[in-house]
Amino acid sequence: MVCPIAPLPFFEGVACAQNASRGEPADRLAEFIAEASERFVVPACWIRAVMQIESGGDERATSPRGAIGLMQIMPRTWAELTARYGLGNNPFDAHANILAGAAYLKEMRDRFGPEGFLAAYHAGPLRYEQHLAAGRPLPTETLAYVAAVSSLLGPAQNERVAFRSRSAVPWRQSPLFITPVKPELADDASAPDVQRTLQPSDRVTVGSSTLAPLPTDLFVRQSNEEQSR
Repeated sequence: MVCPIAPLPFFEGVACAQNASRGEPADRLAEFIAEASERFVVPACWIRAVMQIESGGDERATSPRGAIGLMQIMPRTWAELTARYGLGNNPFDAHANILAGAAYLKEMRDRFGPEGFLAAYHAGPLRYEQHLAAGRPLPTETLAYVAAVSSLLGPAQNERVAFRSRSAVPWRQSPLFITPVKPELADDASAPDVQRTLQPSDRVTVGSSTLAPLPTDLFVRQSNEEQSR
């Protein structure tokens, strides 16, 4: 799958310049991208755009939070992906890192659709699920990231990457009490760079058993006329 990329002014030429400085032919990464695109059925331009924004083509790139390589894969995410897809033991390897990033893009797309896969890739699936479930705002870094990646894609691809952020849930529809998130998950969810495959036991659930009985006079009942306003 091939699609055009319209480079951002401040990223234009960055990937080529960094690859050239290391004496690496540009088509080397293109071959890896093409392989990953075919293997995981992800458009090559998605992989290329994410790589450009994440690392600028620097295979040794690391983030302050520990994300690794061209596609900036978090160590725990890398461990899960390489266990599933047999990617080896070196997350800095360009070939393996691109395959991991493409696999993760596919998993996030299959799970959250075109509206959410980029945000989930950046913020992590747990954080994005909390955004969908309770309207928890996404980090500003994530919103900027989605905008930057989307701007690199051509018009046809932008129709397939239609990000939609959920607004805060109206208070009338919100639960009064929410089961606290486990401390270790709260740390993950608060970091915009964190990628993690959410396990069923990690989901934040709100059920009838978590709600205390409410007194009948807690809220003043409105008349039909008041409710229609």
